[in-house]
Amino acid sequence: MPEKKKTLIDVSIRQTWHRIARMYNQKALSYEMTMSAGFILMYVEKKGSPSTSLGPRMGMEPTSLSRTLKTMESQGLIRREISVEDKRKVLIFLTSKGVEKRRMVREFLLDFNKMIDDNLSNKAKEGFYETINTIDELTQKID
Repeated sequence: MPEKKKTLIDVSIRQTWHRIARMYNQKALSYEMTMSAGFILMYVEKKGSPSTSLGPRMGMEPTSLSRTLKTMESQGLIRREISVEDKRKVLIFLTSKGVEKRRMVREFLLDFNKMIDDNLSNKAKEGFYETINTIDELTQKID
């Protein structure tokens, strides 16, 4: 009897993330935006968010973030303002159109997370978070 091939953990994570990202991108497309823009909408705070803080929170490179913010601004989803406290900082704010799109993105994300929550036991979720946190810690040791 042939031995069952063992799937590598990183392959499983990548495959699952690829499916999630594809689903997010398809949904974002139906809202006439990208997955990156949707996440930016979720991260921008009411009091404004420094553009420099968005990239690291989302794992985006500065050039990609800059390009995405420029597109979002031209679509009327965000506006940029110079900080009154520190003239070197540029704050990102949502426009009314951005707030509306954020509601749509938030509803989708909550529905998706609820579906996952409804289909996993508490023990399975605890095990998942313990595992993913350990993997995250191990990757940080490699850097």
